[in-house]
Amino acid sequence: MDQAPRIAAIQKQVDAVLLGKTEIVRMAMACLLAGGHLLIEDVPGVGKTTLAHALAASLGLQYHRIQFTSDLLPSDILGVSVYQREAGEFRFHPGPIFSQLILADEINRATPKTQSALLEAMAEQQVTIDGKTRPLPQPFFVVATQNPVDLAGTFPLPDSQLDRFLMRLSIGYPSAEAERAMLAGQDRRDMLAELGALIDAEALLSLRQHIRQIKASPALIDYVQRLLAASRVQANLKQGLSPRAGLALLSASRGIAFLSGRDFVIPEDVQEVFVAVAAHRLVPSQDAGAGRETIAAQILKRVAVSA
Repeated sequence: MDQAPRIAAIQKQVDAVLLGKTEIVRMAMACLLAGGHLLIEDVPGVGKTTLAHALAASLGLQYHRIQFTSDLLPSDILGVSVYQREAGEFRFHPGPIFSQLILADEINRATPKTQSALLEAMAEQQVTIDGKTRPLPQPFFVVATQNPVDLAGTFPLPDSQLDRFLMRLSIGYPSAEAERAMLAGQDRRDMLAELGALIDAEALLSLRQHIRQIKASPALIDYVQRLLAASRVQANLKQGLSPRAGLALLSASRGIAFLSGRDFVIPEDVQEVFVAVAAHRLVPSQDAGAGRETIAAQILKRVAVSA
């Protein structure tokens, strides 16, 4: 069965909750369909939690929000084995990580040890506790948030851990028109409670398999490779894009191609996702004079589509 109409309906349903942010919803959908994880970096109150909750409800995924704090322990996320006297054995009590869509709220407020517990689960799609490996529910998708302004008492994610996120997005403030419609309309919490699932987990997993088969021509792969190479010789960068970043760029581009109704990737798909996929993987030099997003945009502008 063709799932494209259902995916379009999901986008429309989430758009109705997160007003005026159609492009952000599209990118988040592409990230999820590509099998990646999403980092949203923005100030409080612009819709980060709303987006995660709306996606979970629309996709029929089991949802859990974890509020990250400095006293949060790895076991608070992963779970713990407790001795049951009556049974004479230890029994595992799974933590909130055993959900299909996790909102890791303010991830940079937890200690590096706790951050690593989550990020290892993201990378491996499983957790190992007491010598036993336990697979996570599928599909498994993490939306992590952090506030880029209030950095007091935070533990910034190292670059190697930022690399675990397929995309980093910023929602931003709504337009005046969207904000007025939001203020005059229904409460967002009531809207979220009314959302219905338009697809199920099995269909979503099938879609992910289909999207992995979307074609990328040799010419397009050459274009991606030139973008990677250009980042490695950029004067204001200490570290450019790795081969894994190239694979991430292709995955996200396939997600965008699917949302655009195509079974092949075009350069415009790569250009649409490049800053969101590449910027957080770049390491600017001390005298860079520009932020990561600006540098990523410079690389994209400098590299021609055809050699």
